[in-house]
Amino acid sequence: MGPSGCGKTTLLDTLAGRLGPDINEDGVILINGRREKLAFGTSAYVTQDIVLMSTLSVREAVYYSAQLQLPDTTPLAKKRAHAERVIREMGLGDAMDTRIGGRITKGISGGQRKRLTICIEMLTRPRLLFLDEPTSGLDSAASYHVMSHIARIAAREGMTVVAAVHQPSGDVFELFHSLCLLAYGRTVFFGEAARANEFFTQSGFPCPNMRNPSDHFLRTINKDFDEKIVKRSRSRRKTAAQAIEILVHAYQSPAYSEKTMSQIAEMKQINGGASFRRREEASFSTKLIVLTRRSFVNMHRDIGYYWMRLGVYVGIGLCLGTIFYQVGNSYSSIQTRCSVIMYTTALLTFMAIGGFPSFVEDIKVFKRERLSGHYGVAGFVISNTLSATPYLAIIAVIPGAMLYYLTGLTKGADHFLYFVITLCMCTLLVESLMMIIAALVPDFLMGIIVGAGVQGVLMLNGGFFRLPNELPKPVWKYPFYYISFHKYAVQGLYKNEFMGLTFPSDQLVQANTTISGIQVLRENLEVEMGYSKWVDIVILFGMMVLYRMIFFAVVKIGEEVRPKMRKMRWK
Repeated sequence: MGPSGCGKTTLLDTLAGRLGPDINEDGVILINGRREKLAFGTSAYVTQDIVLMSTLSVREAVYYSAQLQLPDTTPLAKKRAHAERVIREMGLGDAMDTRIGGRITKGISGGQRKRLTICIEMLTRPRLLFLDEPTSGLDSAASYHVMSHIARIAAREGMTVVAAVHQPSGDVFELFHSLCLLAYGRTVFFGEAARANEFFTQSGFPCPNMRNPSDHFLRTINKDFDEKIVKRSRSRRKTAAQAIEILVHAYQSPAYSEKTMSQIAEMKQINGGASFRRREEASFSTKLIVLTRRSFVNMHRDIGYYWMRLGVYVGIGLCLGTIFYQVGNSYSSIQTRCSVIMYTTALLTFMAIGGFPSFVEDIKVFKRERLSGHYGVAGFVISNTLSATPYLAIIAVIPGAMLYYLTGLTKGADHFLYFVITLCMCTLLVESLMMIIAALVPDFLMGIIVGAGVQGVLMLNGGFFRLPNELPKPVWKYPFYYISFHKYAVQGLYKNEFMGLTFPSDQLVQANTTISGIQVLRENLEVEMGYSKWVDIVILFGMMVLYRMIFFAVVKIGEEVRPKMRKMRWK
């Protein structure tokens, strides 16, 4: 416990092994007398920041989490019953079928979101539970009911609860057995909570009658308003800065420090404590199915994910189809067809960044659940791909059909199929690229700017604005031209469009002759003809897989680099 900025969250992050690479860590952390890592199912962390999937209801959020965390040996009926029991224990029974809410819909209140987060982390009944500000956003009655319920479960299940609280009510304060009182990174008191009042009294700061002890402690050591206290005080009242020095000195006196050090020595001698072994969890296939189902539901309900984009695509398809209506087979239609293909490839794939804010929210949920050990990076990447593909197919087929047949591009079901497959593959590829950006730049505004910039650079090297042989060879042709996915999308669509067609030649150059589509591809557009259009599709698919693998590597490397960076800084 302590005032804002005293180091409560930093201490919890240290104990839970979640410190960032920019913070040094010193000391030894023992669990039951052993130096070991926290394992899945044996510990849980409820963070101060509430990160939940806003489109789900309370029941769905807890039930999906139960399926991810509880082992396959537990029947689905028992998982559902356990999830509903935990929901009711936290007083969320009336809100069970209410959506969580977020950017678009209001949903449940902030206090209910906090309780829902606690529900999700308590599903496995962990032996060690970290709570960061569990009472924030709750009224005094709700705070007491939630904390007293957690205390009952802890007593029944043999659970240790480590909670960082800002200013608990008197009833909530009485629930805690031990108290670590912090003030600006310094330990003011550490010991039995019941003895804290006695310690303050002996140090010259007795708690007034009828005042909550926790209020008195924090008022005594909060020096943010010392200047006002000094100006307004007419007595010899000590400032908070002076009080902190007195209390820290008293705590470090032999009467308290020797007792604390002896307790630490006893803890280090423990050899019979139970090991924190990893508990049984759901199989990878079960997690993959649950994650795919949950992601599919989320994408369906979040209007900003694909539905708004579909509306924009339909509008663009109508605009392109009517502006370039029935381009025909004249010589000028060659350039018109190229413009339609490039504009479609560039704009429709560029618009894929429109769902970036929703994707950033998914990344936040993934990172929280990943840190808690609910599932791994591979499960998230595969499930996101599987759930997104049907929606991407819809937004490629419907606007693509309107655009394709209104403009009068090459007829034939096989040509149209290739066209929509290319659009779908490009959109998947751009979303894979945005996954990498979201992992590196979690802010959605900065992420959109970075993503738009990257796509703009790749677009310039697609072979439309400058023909391949006209591109400056350093940098722009080698390597950017060959790593731009627009190159393979555009050239594949060029082959799909022009092969098998004939056009009249330019009458100003040569009259009464025709040119074939292959001539157009080789001479006018400088398309690489050494392989078929289906190879371009395969290359696009390979690039999409590569980008998803890069995302996987970025997350995994980040997890391994963080502790190494912290050790290097400490050295």
